[in-house]
Amino acid sequence: MLARIVHHPSAILLLVQLIALVAYPFFEGTHAGSAALGVLGACVLVLALRMVNRTAGHLRLAIAAGLALAAVAGNLAATVGGMGGLLAWAAGLEAAFYFHAAACLVAYMLADRRATTDELFAAGATFTLLAWAFAHLFALCQALQPGCLAAAVDADAPRSWTELLFFSFVLLSSTGIGDIIPLTPHARALASLEIFTGVMYLALVVSRLIGLTLLSARERSG
Repeated sequence: MLARIVHHPSAILLLVQLIALVAYPFFEGTHAGSAALGVLGACVLVLALRMVNRTAGHLRLAIAAGLALAAVAGNLAATVGGMGGLLAWAAGLEAAFYFHAAACLVAYMLADRRATTDELFAAGATFTLLAWAFAHLFALCQALQPGCLAAAVDADAPRSWTELLFFSFVLLSSTGIGDIIPLTPHARALASLEIFTGVMYLALVVSRLIGLTLLSARERSG
């Protein structure tokens, strides 16, 4: 099983993202935890960049590399250099990077009429990339509009990264809204946009891959 995963870059990206998702609650809120979260985020960025390099042309790769470097530089300046005001813009740059990487993976999945194993893993990796992208957009919205997201616990406090990521996954999968409520028009518009993106992704991309997989199985059996 491990050998199969190693030979599928999309599976490696998905696995690292899921590990990061589970690890965030254990590290959040401490100085050492912030450093660990930064390392995990960098790993996801590197793996996503590798996927862009594998699936896109030189122009898309240059755009992805520029966004990734700018996001990393902004985070370093904010956390190490004490320039906290850059955190919002770093979140915006990371969101742009993840959206760009997700778009490259979607183009990769739609490039042919046969669904490979790596493309099936790419479907999961793309979903998590979109969830990360919208979580960063909510972080940007929260930085620009403090109090735009409320929750049952500590309603007036800023939502943590784990809460934002949970909120993003809930909206993208259209399984509800959880215990976080967008209060401002901009936050509600962003939430509506994520719900729409999740529905269209499942309807247009995932359903196509499922159809191609069933078609290939039928051709082999016939």
